[in-house]
Amino acid sequence: MPDPNPTDRRNHILDSAAVVFAAKGFHPTTIRDIAKHAGIADGTIYNYFESKPALLLAVFQRMRDTIIQAAPPPPPAGDVRATLRAMLTHPLTALRDDNFALFRVVVSEMLVNAELRALYHQHIIQPALDGAEIYLRQALPTLDAARAQLAVRAISGMVMGLTIQYTFDDPTLRGQWDSLPEHLADLLLDGLLPR
Repeated sequence: MPDPNPTDRRNHILDSAAVVFAAKGFHPTTIRDIAKHAGIADGTIYNYFESKPALLLAVFQRMRDTIIQAAPPPPPAGDVRATLRAMLTHPLTALRDDNFALFRVVVSEMLVNAELRALYHQHIIQPALDGAEIYLRQALPTLDAARAQLAVRAISGMVMGLTIQYTFDDPTLRGQWDSLPEHLADLLLDGLLPR
């Protein structure tokens, strides 16, 4: 039987890593656990990933790439509400199902692991912030760079905070997660005043 192609093998390892990391956490998970789940030899993983942090990072990079590929084109310039909804929908949609468990693992690990924190920031957070700034400035061409940078970070912080709150099993968020982008866009643009 021929070996699977390298891309399929890599994706199979990432699928297994996501499941095992989400179930056991980062520290308790070993490369052997992931290899066993994937049905491969331990050493095979090192043909694709140099370390356990690199493997976890690759799981998130693949998730990010999937979100980017599925993203619709930016709304027309000037449609700020649609732009905000889109900017909020992408990260909130990414964290569905088992991805919340995986998110919980990576956040807890990043708080104590400087190497993983730096890798995650460099390869996941910074590219996402850069892309969001471009996206926002396309919708609002008059928005200067400094304001776009702060706005994107405020939105990112709101998404991060809500995601953490969701992982604490907040029943309001669990019941209304899919409607959050619309509510948050309204809140950002209209405040708390009635329409």
